[in-house]
Amino acid sequence: SLLCSPSKIKLHLINWEEISVMDERNTPMRTYQVCNVMEANQNNWLRTRHISREGAQRVYIEIKFTLRDCNSLPGVPGTCKETFNMYYYESNNANLWFIKESQYVKIDTIAADESFTQVDVGDRVMKLNTEVRDISNLSKKGFYLAFQDLGACIALVSVRVFYKKCPLTVLNLAQFPDTITGGDTALVEVHGMCVNSSEEFEAPKMYCSADGGWLVPIGRCVCKPGFEENKDVCQPCRPGTYKASATDAYCTKCPPHSSSSQEQAVECACEKGFYRAETDPRSMSCTRPPSAPENPISTVNETCVTLEWSPPRDTGGRGDITYSLHCRKCSGDGRKCMPCGGSVHFVPRQFGLSSATVLVTDLQPDSNYSFTVESQNGVSDLSPTPRGTVVINVTTSQTVSVVLKERRSKDSVTLAWQGPERPNGAIVEYEVIYYEKREQNYTVLKTRSNMMTVDGLKPGTTYVFRVRARTDGGYGSYGGEIELETNVFAIGDPNQSTILAVSIAGGIVLLIFLVTCFVVSGRHCGYIKAKQDPDEEKMQFQHGRVKLPGSRTYIHPHTYEDPNQAVRDFAKEIDASNIRIERVIGAGEFGEVCSGRLRVQGKREIYVAIKSLKAGYSDKQRRDFLSEASIMGQFDHPNIIRLEGVVTRCKPVMIITEFMENGSLDTFLKKHDGQFTVIQLVGMLRGIASGMKYLSDMSYVHRDLAARNILVNSNLVCKVSDFGLSRVLEDDPEAAYTTRGGKIPIRWTAPEAIAYRKFTSASDVWSYGIVMWEVISYGERPYWEMSNQDVIKAIDEGYRLPAPMDCPVVLHQLMLDCWEKGRSDRPKFGQIVTILDKLIRNPASLRELANSSACREDPSTPEFSVNTVDEWLEAIKMGQYKESFSSAGYVSLDSVLYVSVSELAKMGVNLAGHQKKILSSVQSLQTQGTHVQV
Repeated sequence: SLLCSPSKIKLHLINWEEISVMDERNTPMRTYQVCNVMEANQNNWLRTRHISREGAQRVYIEIKFTLRDCNSLPGVPGTCKETFNMYYYESNNANLWFIKESQYVKIDTIAADESFTQVDVGDRVMKLNTEVRDISNLSKKGFYLAFQDLGACIALVSVRVFYKKCPLTVLNLAQFPDTITGGDTALVEVHGMCVNSSEEFEAPKMYCSADGGWLVPIGRCVCKPGFEENKDVCQPCRPGTYKASATDAYCTKCPPHSSSSQEQAVECACEKGFYRAETDPRSMSCTRPPSAPENPISTVNETCVTLEWSPPRDTGGRGDITYSLHCRKCSGDGRKCMPCGGSVHFVPRQFGLSSATVLVTDLQPDSNYSFTVESQNGVSDLSPTPRGTVVINVTTSQTVSVVLKERRSKDSVTLAWQGPERPNGAIVEYEVIYYEKREQNYTVLKTRSNMMTVDGLKPGTTYVFRVRARTDGGYGSYGGEIELETNVFAIGDPNQSTILAVSIAGGIVLLIFLVTCFVVSGRHCGYIKAKQDPDEEKMQFQHGRVKLPGSRTYIHPHTYEDPNQAVRDFAKEIDASNIRIERVIGAGEFGEVCSGRLRVQGKREIYVAIKSLKAGYSDKQRRDFLSEASIMGQFDHPNIIRLEGVVTRCKPVMIITEFMENGSLDTFLKKHDGQFTVIQLVGMLRGIASGMKYLSDMSYVHRDLAARNILVNSNLVCKVSDFGLSRVLEDDPEAAYTTRGGKIPIRWTAPEAIAYRKFTSASDVWSYGIVMWEVISYGERPYWEMSNQDVIKAIDEGYRLPAPMDCPVVLHQLMLDCWEKGRSDRPKFGQIVTILDKLIRNPASLRELANSSACREDPSTPEFSVNTVDEWLEAIKMGQYKESFSSAGYVSLDSVLYVSVSELAKMGVNLAGHQKKILSSVQSLQTQGTHVQV
């Protein structure tokens, strides 16, 4: 940009002359000349008028001039010069007439590249010189230029004063204005402005260099929603397209079932009948509510019913299908139905189910129920149309009336009964259960007839009999209890009169019990079918074990001569091409454990866990690895990890199981310390016990039952896993598997298994008690930091783990029952399931806490005497927080008495369980002084 042209130069001359000459094109031009070379001590000045700098910090001066060669001038003294000086004076005053010579700042001494002679003038050859100089760091309004001649013969032809700037430009949708360069070589930072219909993504800026060029672009603008970039401008999206976010590069076509009729669309409107949820991305297709569930099935078991159904045929284009159930109790004729109310319970829950099955408990016997199963997804609430539903009608527990036939001997009894009045489908069979009144070891008989002779009984012994029916819809309720005593002698014995008296007495007893018999409900029962003859089937229950001819019992894979045959018998071979491994989630004994997807023909992909056998394995390692699959393949229970299949025909060899989203139970509980209700924890324990009952009924001993070997899915369903240490029982009820070595998990193992390496279902019950303690304490380590030898010694001396924090009395008592020293004194898994079911149905029984002040202290709970904060923290197993307490200033037991939850959080004690344990111990310190119970 030009600041000064030659027209501005004429102002003040000292011995310079203004002369107009003609250039080579005969165009007149004004020059300023001086040529006083014949006189010494020359000091001739030419000065411009005030030049405004217009904001420039650095200006350039371009001068064009001619200069006479001193040698071409005859008789010139030695004072002749061939140079001149250039100066400037910076000032805010534009009207200065006089400036002292000493006030000027010298710019440079100017010398000519080419000079001329007299001959040149005669030939009219003008040798013009051009020089450019600059002035930096200007700060005042303007400046004056001055030229000093000290005895040269020169002509100043042109002076041009200018500054440089970076021109207006548009880059990355940001406009940068004309910018004057900085002083010296400094870069000027310039912020850009976003062009039309764009907005800042990252603040746009560039640097203007000293030579007027743009450098280093940073940041950018992006087109606003509804606009796309095209050659540094933002254009509106065309109809039928949209752009939802400024970060999207271009407008895209509307997703299925949506459209846009106007320009600049930021989203596409859904077609009629289709919707987009608030949390759905705008790029997602519009969807609609699902159709109704299909293929409803109900299975009645006394006063419980399992409802199952198939997913809706039309999912509405979404994958977030859930189900909700509505229950109504109906009259006998089905005309009048009322809501069930809160007495009926749904497992795992009533609303928001992700799986197509639910267990309904606590129904009334001999009653009609109507269940409406509703399918819904993320847009169901947006649709005005009714939701897809299916109705399942259920009739519960058909009671059987039992009467006694007149024939009774010393070793047999004949029973007869009437079928239910309103059976829920065709009657398949009847189940008769009986046991000695004193022994409680019971026998189950099954028959298709409505009468049965039970023989093989002991003379003179009282037995209890119960009967129930099974229909296509499931099991009914038992018809009540009848006590009968067998004769002491056979008919014809000398003591026949005694027999008659006993018969009469028995008849009286029978009549009394027939009048007072009652309906028993709420049992979660199940048994294994065993054929005896076409009319009657028997199962013998001895010491809690099932023994029946023809029943399905676990088969150990090591009993096979060819272990590969066991794999073929019990595990399905999967084509490796149907498996997609996604990520590594852990490592097992034999190799990596990954998660992935399994494509099943005719079905959707399912998430699976994949155990792979590492390379370089031996035949024994391959056999041991696949033996776990041979074991799992024999189990089918909702609380046992499900085997999907194996890959053995190619490498790597793999075992495919269902995927459990929440991982191992101990890690899951530690991560969610204090976040579940007692009922939820009991529900988890009930699932584990149910799975172990199933294994026990199959004559299977786990040997390594611990929270680390329980897996948890997204619905908080717990499943028993890890069958690497499991062993099978012998046919003899008292037999046990004896190991020949190997490590035993001491903290979870029953004392008889530690001492004699003998494992039974009873030793699994002991381990289950430890699992209960782990669950209620949210994954705390059993026996804390005690050594294994100390644990063995303590148990042998009668010590048992105390109740965890906030543990209900009934749950700790069940743990203590599981830890009875005698195996026969421990409950069976079936009894544990029944106990937990009762607790779930009666939550009030869980209110009394074992460690509340109102409860009697457990005499087995150890008491410690502490004198310092460190000793106190060690005593309550919270030693990891010693440094935290010390840093916070809690250095004496008196100061600890005033610690609060907020203070604990500041110290880094964030786990709810640890906070509760510390605060509870503080209360103990307040009441007992330096004696603290753990």
